[in-house]
Amino acid sequence: MKKLSLLMLLAIAMVMASCVTVVNNENTGENKNETVMNTTMNDLLTRRSVRSYTDEVPPMEVIEEICEAGTYAPTGMNKQAPIIVAVTNREVRDKISKLNGAVFGPDNDRDPFYGAPVVLVVLADTTVFTWKEDGSLVMGNLLNAAHAKGLGSCWIHRAKEVFETEEGKAILRDLGIDDAKYVGIGNCILGYVDGDYPEARPRKENYVYWIK
Repeated sequence: MKKLSLLMLLAIAMVMASCVTVVNNENTGENKNETVMNTTMNDLLTRRSVRSYTDEVPPMEVIEEICEAGTYAPTGMNKQAPIIVAVTNREVRDKISKLNGAVFGPDNDRDPFYGAPVVLVVLADTTVFTWKEDGSLVMGNLLNAAHAKGLGSCWIHRAKEVFETEEGKAILRDLGIDDAKYVGIGNCILGYVDGDYPEARPRKENYVYWIK
């Protein structure tokens, strides 16, 4: 009888221990999810536009991760209208920079990419109704992913004008991209920050209007 009682107590103890393990695992999972959410919110709230970069090119695997984040941006009806042209080649990067600067005028010689060594050009298929919105969401993902990976980034305009030029169209055609269908949305420049990270400006009043 004593032996039977001992076995019963041992069985109960094992069941209780397994329950505690399950609870602990659930708590661990909840804590992990909370940490991920906190990190995501922090990245969204602390990202700034950077306009000063070093010449150092980030590792290719980091650039690929950022591009992958761009491909997971939401798109209308999941048609995935945008594409990303990832430029790490210095010669091509400088050519696009020159074409971009020329939009201001033929005598403009400043670098509109602020020395950033990498340019991720987002274009979108204009036959898709939500092409502008889709491309803009991809740009947002790229900018935030770059910050999450410890890089500076900035949205540079005039991608549309650049890839409407014959030189810009030639770049697309060399990649097998239909230059009559795809239109530039923006340039996500990225690289390592040169100097201090920019401070956030105060948010304007009445940014959010509530209807409760």
